[in-house]
Amino acid sequence: MTGMTSTARPFLNRRLTEFGTTIFAEMSALAVATGAINLGQGFPDTDGPEEVREAAVRALRDGRGNQYPPGPGVPELRTAIVEHQRRRYGLTFDPDTEVLVTAGATEAVAASLLALLEPGDEVVALEPYYDSYAACIAMAGGTRVPVTLRPDPEHARFRLDLDELRAAVTDRTRLLLINTPHNPTGTVLTRAELTAIAELAVERDLLVVTDEVYEHLVFDDAEHVPLATLPGMRERTVTISSAGKTFSFTGWKVGWLTAAPALVTAVRSAKQYLTYVASGPFQYAVAEALSLPDTYFDGFRADMRAKRDLLSAGLAAAGFAVYRPAGTYFVTTDIRPLGETDGFAFCRALPERAGVVAIPNAVFYDHRDQGAPFVRFAFCKQTAVLEEAVARLKALSAQGHQA
Repeated sequence: MTGMTSTARPFLNRRLTEFGTTIFAEMSALAVATGAINLGQGFPDTDGPEEVREAAVRALRDGRGNQYPPGPGVPELRTAIVEHQRRRYGLTFDPDTEVLVTAGATEAVAASLLALLEPGDEVVALEPYYDSYAACIAMAGGTRVPVTLRPDPEHARFRLDLDELRAAVTDRTRLLLINTPHNPTGTVLTRAELTAIAELAVERDLLVVTDEVYEHLVFDDAEHVPLATLPGMRERTVTISSAGKTFSFTGWKVGWLTAAPALVTAVRSAKQYLTYVASGPFQYAVAEALSLPDTYFDGFRADMRAKRDLLSAGLAAAGFAVYRPAGTYFVTTDIRPLGETDGFAFCRALPERAGVVAIPNAVFYDHRDQGAPFVRFAFCKQTAVLEEAVARLKALSAQGHQA
């Protein structure tokens, strides 16, 4: 048996050569190695509602979902999703033909892009973007076209330039990939911005995939407006959400999408060859979770808002410029007031300097220079953990004064 020669073709598909180990794995490993508080990866450090967890246990004991569930998802969950969309947003869907349950929102994005793109199709996405978007577009053979959300320091938010968005659409554009509330910037697109996006999609006959996993995490005066509610969008939009962010069970990997029958059929054709089905018993539990009273959602949002305010104030006191989010559970900061410009170097040094882990926003950009000075912190942690992180981050302010 002969060994491989130096001229052998690389194992990795060329479409994926730019994608290595994610920054989340690197920074989480650094947190473990240094004993730092991990405010990098966005997962809660407590479980969600006890009654939802018990619903999963009950499903296991009753033998529901221990074998392959139906391909589109268990009927109870599909019905609960339809009722949720109707009750919250006035959207009506058929649970049998217009809902698809997936292994988390990430699979929903992947299956949608694999199903709806032809090689060479352009996908316009809002930059910075969740890292799986770029990989999923690449796997589908598409070409990503980023439109950068621009920092607005005066109003402490990131803004979409609608003229830039229009200019990015060409005759090769097939699809818009929209994320609101937006990870990592915390921006919640306004009704006026979404109306302009809808008008552009109708005018250019574009499909739209919307990632709305943070739909229940909007703060202050922000309003989550599903794009599918706007004129002309119901038939051209794939709306994606999941249970992980709203109910703090990220390990269950239960996501879903709603769309017109033809779009759901197309996406299901791709999805069935990815996981086929997943999360059987947890689907029954999530069906019950979606039926929780408004008091749960209001309390969850209020708790996260208080944690946002705690961490944002601590980061500002430590010397960061803070972009206080209108949604999600992430805070984006600018490190230039600390005399820093390289987010990668800053985040790799931060565990030793202050005992805290964060994520450099540049990993979410095609235009890395645009994201270089920005760093993201997650506040979906216990209050005591955030208080300790804030106390540790004071070291940065002290180091700055000593310098």
